[in-house]
Amino acid sequence: MPHTQARVHRMFELVEPIATVTFSEIPNEEFLALGMRNYWDGYFAGRAAPLGTAPAEVVHAIFYNFADGEVARHIPWVWGKTTPREAVAVRERGSAAALRTMMGDLAASPGLVRVTDLATRAAVSAPTEGRALYAGLRALDVPEEPVARLWHAATLLREHRGDGHNAALLTHGIGGTEAHVLLALSLGMRAAEFGRVHHLPREQLAAVVDGLRARGLVDAAGGFTDAGRETRRRIEALTDELAAPAYEVLSVDELDELIAGLEPIAAAVGAA
Repeated sequence: MPHTQARVHRMFELVEPIATVTFSEIPNEEFLALGMRNYWDGYFAGRAAPLGTAPAEVVHAIFYNFADGEVARHIPWVWGKTTPREAVAVRERGSAAALRTMMGDLAASPGLVRVTDLATRAAVSAPTEGRALYAGLRALDVPEEPVARLWHAATLLREHRGDGHNAALLTHGIGGTEAHVLLALSLGMRAAEFGRVHHLPREQLAAVVDGLRARGLVDAAGGFTDAGRETRRRIEALTDELAAPAYEVLSVDELDELIAGLEPIAAAVGAA
């Protein structure tokens, strides 16, 4: 059943904090224990594991938003320390432990199984065409334990939306580093202040901003133009539209029930 863009976007807001516990301290420690050199080794090993031993060029293309050379500093080096199968297991174990800790008493709430079942129904029903990372995740076994299954479902929904977001960026001619610059501006920050790109050489980042300025998306002061804001709005709207099919398996009442069930969990994770 089709759902409103507002509901679909609300699901993004709720799924994001649950899925991204995978980038927190407990999973990071699990990967460091395998011999990873730093956080980013574990990030790439865990997130790229559903793709098997795909080369850095493929991972770079699918992840979309990393600067040239960043992926190759970690892939394939990490596969000398672990295997994709082991990385999948480590990521799931660490992420479930992190989510359980952040949820507190909610991890044992009587309604958790119902919320997890609804989320999983949506997560395994979306189309895989053109969605490489989502398709890789769909090929994995769904965990049985409720908290682990909730994290897995949230990750599926996040990466399904993420694959669509990359398509929306590509459709509007926005490259990966450009996307981070636009995100920074939407948060009221300058590109040089934003954590995902501030480490890039100043000349490289300036060239990206200059390119956006030449296209009329960024003004002379380095902020959004009206055209830049409109481009970002269209990208977000298209991303929501492309994410919507995941929820068509749920009725309006079921989606509202899922949203209501996820809200306290997402709030607890955000507070943690």
